[in-house]
Amino acid sequence: MPKSSIIAGLDVGTSSIKTIIAQKIPDQALIEILGTGIVSTGGLRKGVVIDIDQVAKNIKESVQKAQTLSGKNIDSVCVNLNGSHIFGTSGQGSVVISRADQKISQEDIDRVLQAAQAISLSPNKEILHVFSKEFIIDQNERVKNPLNLGGVKLEVETLILGGFSPYIKNLTTAVLNAGLRINDLIISPLAVSRAVLTDRQKELGVVVIDIGAETTSLAVFEEGNLIYVAVFPLGGSFFTNDIAICLRTDIDIAERIKLEYGVASPEFIDKKQKIEISEIPIPLSFSQKELAEIIEARFLEIFDLINKELKKISKNTFLPAGVILTGGGAKIPKIVEMARKELKLPCQIGFCQEIIPEIEDISLFSCLGLTLRDKDLKEEKSFSPLTRIVSKLKKTFKNLIP
Repeated sequence: MPKSSIIAGLDVGTSSIKTIIAQKIPDQALIEILGTGIVSTGGLRKGVVIDIDQVAKNIKESVQKAQTLSGKNIDSVCVNLNGSHIFGTSGQGSVVISRADQKISQEDIDRVLQAAQAISLSPNKEILHVFSKEFIIDQNERVKNPLNLGGVKLEVETLILGGFSPYIKNLTTAVLNAGLRINDLIISPLAVSRAVLTDRQKELGVVVIDIGAETTSLAVFEEGNLIYVAVFPLGGSFFTNDIAICLRTDIDIAERIKLEYGVASPEFIDKKQKIEISEIPIPLSFSQKELAEIIEARFLEIFDLINKELKKISKNTFLPAGVILTGGGAKIPKIVEMARKELKLPCQIGFCQEIIPEIEDISLFSCLGLTLRDKDLKEEKSFSPLTRIVSKLKKTFKNLIP
């Protein structure tokens, strides 16, 4: 098996670090999962690395598990960046078209995107991604792809994503200290979107909501473009903490209660049902209604924050492809019904069609998206300048055939 066919993603999350090793299936868009490695982690808080050595150790352990299961060794990965320090802002750029025939070249497109990055940022922030929203030719014609169109002046409107430089450095240092090279560093909402969204959903208008351990992120797409990103310092561990406080129990028992008996809202349960847990040092007895009310309060807070963000861009209730839910926090039963009610949008749990065997654990989708991104990068790299020349010649000769 060629080494280039092996791909890998590394999801550095607050509660766990996940590694997926996969292989590209020749002549297909699918990938095959060969091995996964999941380890509990310390050294992170709300998606941010605070103990580099601890995180590097956990990364090594996660990668080793995936390598053992897959029988393949890796030395590079695509990695995610998470945390509420991630920011998005608008950018604009303009250039004069360089060619004498006034046809827009790829060089012009690259130059105008570079010009759009000339924004004022504080010294401790840096740009990670730049996405074009639309190009404008001669202050009049608005297009998605201006290549080979004619004009004098080319402008672009962009979405720029970045983060806090020290946090980015801490993450990259931890990965490098684990003995890995970084093929790409992308923010978590984009990784999840790569795994669960189709082109049609992006075109219609959709929001991906990823509920992790200590963060919840959203990414909004419309007309095929990413138009908005936000990350909140709230996640699934907050449900567990609330349960532990309200039921006056140990945090591990609270996590078990959440997973075994939790429901997103008391609206969807038998309000008279009692739950008794006797095989613990201090036995517990509570109603499922009481438990559901604890969970519902935190979900209402999360959905209220999401609604406020969607209102900022006038997309609340106006996304035809609706809401795609992922992440460990989205495993709680009846979350789809609650999200549909609170966000007033169609809603479903995310799934990915590009893998075999099928992964049902939605907490793995961020790592899966990173693995697919690694596939994309290696496919782009394999499309060498010589390959492009041959492709152009084939098209030329094809056009000459009557």
